[in-house]
Amino acid sequence: MKKSVSNDEIVEKLSKLSDWEFTDDQLRKTYLFTNFREAMGFIIRISYEAEQQDHHPKIYNWYNRVELSLNTHDAGNKVTQKDFNLAHAIESIL
Repeated sequence: MKKSVSNDEIVEKLSKLSDWEFTDDQLRKTYLFTNFREAMGFIIRISYEAEQQDHHPKIYNWYNRVELSLNTHDAGNKVTQKDFNLAHAIESIL
């Protein structure tokens, strides 16, 4: 089982990620795009990174809105370093 990150570590690590928040044992962020096509393009780009890291976010899409949630199943659905690694990779996609 993966080791979860403490609340203090989460606060410190979130300070390095713009607009991400910690809620309900998940890292979350909402992205807004100009249109549906841009939102879907972003989701496709995320899919490549997620597959490479073998770590897959929860994704919700409605027109130009993409909401992402990250936690680690192997850690009892808690946040681990794996989630922060993927969040940083997603940020680099933009």
